[in-house]
Amino acid sequence: MTTRRSFLKNTGGYLTMAGFSPVLAAGNATQPVSAPDEDLFKLGMAGYSFVHFKLDQALEMMRKVDVRYLCIKDFHLPLDSTPEQIAAFHEKLKQSNVTGYAVGPIYMKTEAEVDRAFEYAKRVGVKLIIGVPNTQLLPYVDKKVKAYDMRFAIHNHGPDIELYPNAVSIWKEIKDLDSRIGFCFDMGHDRRNGDDPVADLQTYAKRIFDIHLKNVTAASKEGKTCELGRGVIDIPAFVGALRKVGYTGSCSLEYEKDMKDPLAGIAESVGYFRGVCDATRPGKRKS
Repeated sequence: MTTRRSFLKNTGGYLTMAGFSPVLAAGNATQPVSAPDEDLFKLGMAGYSFVHFKLDQALEMMRKVDVRYLCIKDFHLPLDSTPEQIAAFHEKLKQSNVTGYAVGPIYMKTEAEVDRAFEYAKRVGVKLIIGVPNTQLLPYVDKKVKAYDMRFAIHNHGPDIELYPNAVSIWKEIKDLDSRIGFCFDMGHDRRNGDDPVADLQTYAKRIFDIHLKNVTAASKEGKTCELGRGVIDIPAFVGALRKVGYTGSCSLEYEKDMKDPLAGIAESVGYFRGVCDATRPGKRKS
C-alpha cells in the first residue's frame, strides 16, 4: 500500500501545480523531519459508498486504503437487527480495526420511524444519527435528542430533492432547536446546489457533526461525484477551513462514482486527501 510519503513523492508535481510547496518528506532523505501535529478531524467512509457490496467486501476495501471509521448503513446492519447480530457486526469491524461511529442516513416520515431510528442507534451503541426527517417531525426529534442524549445530524441533498437542499435550508429549521441537532454536511451536494462549501463550513461549524467528503464535476444539478482531486471544490481550501474552525468530527468519503467497482477511485481520493493534509499542515517543514 502506498504510504503518505511515497504518495507525496510521486505526486509532488501535481501538488505544486495545485499551489503547494513540495514538503521535505517528498524525497529529501538527507535532513530529518519533525513529526507534525495530527489533525483533529478523522478520515472515514460513508457506508453508502459500499451499497453494492457485502460487509466483508466493504471492510476489505477499507483495509486496503487504511481507513478505520465507518458510518453504518442499514443494508449492512438492518434497523431490526437483534443484539446478537449487532454483536457479530461489531466483532467483524473490530477484526478489521474499524470503528462504527454513527448510523445513517436514515429517512423518517413518521414519529414511529423517528422512534425506530433512536432505538436502533442505542442498540448499535453510537451517539450520532445521520437523519433526513420530514420538517414537521423536528419538534419530535428535539424531544428525542434530549431523552437519549444523542446528536442528530441532518443530511443535505442538493438540488435533487426539495427537502434540505443546502446548509441554509437546514439552519432555518434547526437554529432554535437543541444544540445536539445539527448537520451532516454533504459538501458535494452543497456545491451542486450552487453554494460555497468552504464558506458554509465556516458559517455553520458549531453545528456540523459529520461531513460527507466528496468532489463534484460541476456546481449545478448536472454535477456528478468524481475523484476528490478532480472536481470543482477547492479541497486544500476546505482542509484549511476544517483547521480554522477546529472541526473534530469525521470527514467520511462518500464515493458515488463507479459504485460497482469503486476501489481505484476510493484509493485515489483517500491518497489525495491525505497528501493535501500532509502537505498543508501548519508547522510542516519545507525543503
